[in-house]
Amino acid sequence: MSWNSRSHGLPFIPGFTFPDVTKSTFHRPQTLKYNKGYALAPRPTVGIGQDPLLSEQLLQQEISNLSIETPDITYGSSDQSIVKVFIPAHVALDKKVLRYNAYFQENIQYSPEEECWVHPVVIYYYLEDDSMSIFEPIVENSGLSQGKRLKRQRLPKNERGEHYQWKDLNIGMDLEVYGVKYHITQCDTFTKDFMESEGIVLNEPEPIPVDPYSKRGKNPQPSFTKASGFDDLHQFLTMDCMVLRFFALWEDTDNLFGETRPVTIQYYLVDDTVEINEVYGRNCGRLPFPVLMRRLKLPKTRKPPEIFPSCVLEVSAAEVDEYYSPKDFQVGQRIELLSRRFLLYDCDGFTKEYYQKNHPDLEMKPLEVPKETDLLQEKKMEAPPYNGFGSQEECAKDFRRQKSGMRKANNQPTKESDIASSLTLDRRCVAMSSDFVLVF
Repeated sequence: MSWNSRSHGLPFIPGFTFPDVTKSTFHRPQTLKYNKGYALAPRPTVGIGQDPLLSEQLLQQEISNLSIETPDITYGSSDQSIVKVFIPAHVALDKKVLRYNAYFQENIQYSPEEECWVHPVVIYYYLEDDSMSIFEPIVENSGLSQGKRLKRQRLPKNERGEHYQWKDLNIGMDLEVYGVKYHITQCDTFTKDFMESEGIVLNEPEPIPVDPYSKRGKNPQPSFTKASGFDDLHQFLTMDCMVLRFFALWEDTDNLFGETRPVTIQYYLVDDTVEINEVYGRNCGRLPFPVLMRRLKLPKTRKPPEIFPSCVLEVSAAEVDEYYSPKDFQVGQRIELLSRRFLLYDCDGFTKEYYQKNHPDLEMKPLEVPKETDLLQEKKMEAPPYNGFGSQEECAKDFRRQKSGMRKANNQPTKESDIASSLTLDRRCVAMSSDFVLVF
């Protein structure tokens, strides 16, 4: 705003100002600029028509007096109280929650042992927007659907559309929500301090009643059933993944072309079953099927059959008097399983610790078994008696030939004379001629 500087001390009110007739410029100063695409509103330094501004002509002391002293006629008395700054509820009551402990009862209709279940819950009241949520603590392996019962919302109080407020909650009252009554028993320290600051006196805390189902589980009633002789569940929980491993030799030399083969015998403590697998070496020439006997319970002694002969090949548990147990397996001894003879010569570390702890009377002394020697026990073959066909020399020669062929089949080393004869007499044949003479 500009005014006529030549008013000669007249007040700046209508009727006492006179325009300058010599003035020819009336344009306004520029108050809008653009800098790098942004609109800027700079403060004008001059008035209309390049007239000086009133603020530029006043002294600093006069400006200070104008900003501090306000006339009482226009703005009233300066003794008015200072207005407090308004703070909305979502800022003042943010993250302030009232916490109550409560419980509700669930009726059980078809149970002769209990009438109801007691469910403890936690009620949260959010002061920010007067909303509430109900949460039931999760109990492991309870078999019940627990957790959040009601999500955060404003709960209806009555049919007139009113909602629960923080003034309606107190210890010892029943909070009915959607047909379920929650009895409030106690609250935390923050809730108690908040309610007392608002002038509400809380009742005394109440204990939560004991749940009959939980009480019956902690103090089970005496059972009158006859206890079993052996607890299979205890054996499964304590012996699971525990296996006794023995290194043995299968002595199959009694059969024709039989030999001694290395095997591993595994005894599973969880169900007293036995499994036997063969151990194949590199380039042994055998098919890759190492299972000699599948996992099963081996009967040690059987009861005498009542009816003979029996048409059932499988042996039932009623026909078995005793099964093989860990005390029947001893390193350094022979054991016969399903008509097969095995020599136990060693075991692993876990098996040794198990026997030292549970069977200290059994001596587990490993045997030394040569690795590169042939364990086949050669059977002594005697020449059969003369049967009258051909001469005795030819029968003895034929027996030696068969014995030499069996030695080669069993991978036994041959004599030096046999090797020399095979090199010198290879591809040589003997031709013989004969004449038939008829005698009448």
